[in-house]
Amino acid sequence: MPTQTTDTLLSARHLGVRFGGVLAVNDVSFDVRRGEVLTLIGPNGAGKTTVFNLISRIYNPTTGSIAFEGRPLTRQPPHRIAALGIARTFQNIELFEHASVLHNLLVGRHTHRRTGVLHDMLFTRSARAAEVEAREKVERVIDLLDLQHHRDATVAGLPYGVRKVVELARALCTEPKLLLLDEPSSGLNVEETGDMAFWIQDIRAELGITVLMVEHDMSLVSRVSDRVVAMNQGEVVAIGTPAQVQRDARVVEAYLGPSEGVAPAPEAIR
Repeated sequence: MPTQTTDTLLSARHLGVRFGGVLAVNDVSFDVRRGEVLTLIGPNGAGKTTVFNLISRIYNPTTGSIAFEGRPLTRQPPHRIAALGIARTFQNIELFEHASVLHNLLVGRHTHRRTGVLHDMLFTRSARAAEVEAREKVERVIDLLDLQHHRDATVAGLPYGVRKVVELARALCTEPKLLLLDEPSSGLNVEETGDMAFWIQDIRAELGITVLMVEHDMSLVSRVSDRVVAMNQGEVVAIGTPAQVQRDARVVEAYLGPSEGVAPAPEAIR
């Protein structure tokens, strides 16, 4: 079992979830250390996204617990997760397609609004100050991710790769302590995946945000991850650096079958 330290931001202990007769996650334990990039890998159906859904409070665990900054997370309602400092992207992009990039990013500032409905309707001095602050925060994220040319564009008209970056930007606008990235390279070409690696490194280095990622592309995993948690059939089979996990016999078996005797090449684990 992982040993929790003072640098632990999120701690999962003995997580299990059952859907009817299917045990999707079984006795999963790991820690996310403050300031690191930790990646969950595994074949399709390994339970990676289910773990994300447990952290996001979309699902309730059947067994086990999750703590964020030492506080029980499973006692929190789903709508409180962003305010606690956890933001998330999805495998399938979830944006307001008929709104502009700027307006989508401003949605990410909603958890930081302190003015009431009446102040917003009358656009009082406090509401104006809050709007200016929100715009300033959003513009910093636009600059960080080089979205200046797309600021006023409608999301529906943007290429898929740009929309991926917009979804990442909206998550950053919530000013998270922990960023959950669910397959950030899915649907991207080689160049766009390289850009995504660059953004993830900048997010950690410049913003100090801890990243927990689900990813199939091992070239991206190896480039940005400090540690990797390998899962198979709902269970953790290995935890270590990307190189250590790729050499682990249980990971080899999960990807290539028990008859294989060599570690999979990065391109084989996708």
